[in-house]
Amino acid sequence: MALTDSNVLKLAPDAGTPAYRSAPHNIEAEQSLLGAILVNNDAFYRVSDFLEPKHFFEPIHQTIFETASSLIRMGKVATPVTLKTFLPADTDIGGMTVGQYLARLAAEATTIINAQDYGRTVYDMSLRRDLIRIGEDMVNVAFDAPVDFAPRAQIEDAERQLYELAESGRYDGGFQRFSQALKVALDMAANAYQRDGKLSGISTGLRDLDSKMGGLQRSDLIILAGRPGMGKTSLATNIAYNIAKAYQPETKADGTTTAVNGGVVGFYSCEMSAEQLATRILAEQTRIASSMIRRGGINQEEFDKIRDYTIELEHLPLYVDETGGLSISQLTARARRLKRQRGLDVIVVDYIQLLQGSGKRGNDNRVQEVTEITTSLKALAKELNVPVIALSQLSRQVENRDDKHPQLSDLRESGSIEQDADVVLFVYREEYYLQNKEPKLGTPEHEKWKLDMELAHGKAEVIIAKQRHGPTGTVPLQFEGQYTRFSDFTEEDNLPYRVP
Repeated sequence: MALTDSNVLKLAPDAGTPAYRSAPHNIEAEQSLLGAILVNNDAFYRVSDFLEPKHFFEPIHQTIFETASSLIRMGKVATPVTLKTFLPADTDIGGMTVGQYLARLAAEATTIINAQDYGRTVYDMSLRRDLIRIGEDMVNVAFDAPVDFAPRAQIEDAERQLYELAESGRYDGGFQRFSQALKVALDMAANAYQRDGKLSGISTGLRDLDSKMGGLQRSDLIILAGRPGMGKTSLATNIAYNIAKAYQPETKADGTTTAVNGGVVGFYSCEMSAEQLATRILAEQTRIASSMIRRGGINQEEFDKIRDYTIELEHLPLYVDETGGLSISQLTARARRLKRQRGLDVIVVDYIQLLQGSGKRGNDNRVQEVTEITTSLKALAKELNVPVIALSQLSRQVENRDDKHPQLSDLRESGSIEQDADVVLFVYREEYYLQNKEPKLGTPEHEKWKLDMELAHGKAEVIIAKQRHGPTGTVPLQFEGQYTRFSDFTEEDNLPYRVP
């Protein structure tokens, strides 16, 4: 195989060659790394977890690295002698044969100490070339875009490519010393000690729920599920508001900002509009029914109250994305963007069944699509190091049981949701089911039903059905339906009204 002039490795540039703008590369780093590998094959393992043949600029270097990789992984020794038998003997490399070039690479390599640094340089140059490629593609597509290709679609595609590049552009993975993990655990304990409520995670603003969960833990996928009418969106909205309201930023020495308490919340509202969400929060805080706010059935005093709360709430670090039919790749890209631009401490997704998969597997059924969605949400939680609260519907089989308390098996497409979740919470309100089963007035059954309704009125349960790092159990909450407000449960809330 004879290389053409355009891709032959030239050890010395020709005098008088006109200057041109070539793609970023570092031939010396590539040569030094390959030489180090040929001298001591252990150098390969210092770069093998992040470096691939395609990251080399020179085609002959790609071939040498790929061949050496194959030999070493098979337990053989990669040296100039063993390697040259697998490379075309007639290849001309700057006037040298393959054997001569390999011998020169090995002869000029002195140590493997810098092998990882050379590998990172090669890798970074490759990333820069990929950035140039993406930029050129953007320009070419923008010039020659077909009529039916919307600019927004190109923006989404460019974002996807950039974030895929950012995802792959890491060489800090792999094993870490246990001492490093211990340090992180100690830091978490110290932060919990200093934080309000002594929680290791972010407070939901609900005392009993926090005590069971220790707050919302970073990198956790928290599934919040319930049948329609149970109030899962209301609970998610309450938690999102509580976290944003409690936000206390702190600027570190390096200029980055972290949350001492509370946090910045990204709320993906696939079902409700941002206006509906805002109305819910206003109703919750002002204790004016949302239906009254929408219909305008309020007096001047109530309007002034709403206006005052609006002024107070407009600076909350709560960001709402109301895009319907959002794909999981779009959600991921937007979350990364928000994290970079504004910061991000908690993500809420309302709800899983309204998201779409990537569409890469056209024949996938819905269960496989939901599997992709939940796996991606868990990966996003780990990547951004934030808790992700994802709401989910329950199957209708709940309605067919006498005991309507939900179970893990009731999760729709439950296999992946239950498996990927770190925490599964169910919202249950006995009152919802009782009010639809009113017996005939004047019968003994009606008297019993009336008593049951009084006992269940305003009560809700959050059932912790799964928790990787804590106990399961049931947390009682108070629920005020007309204000869509969940709050801490106290026995006094259920006592008859007393005149002070």
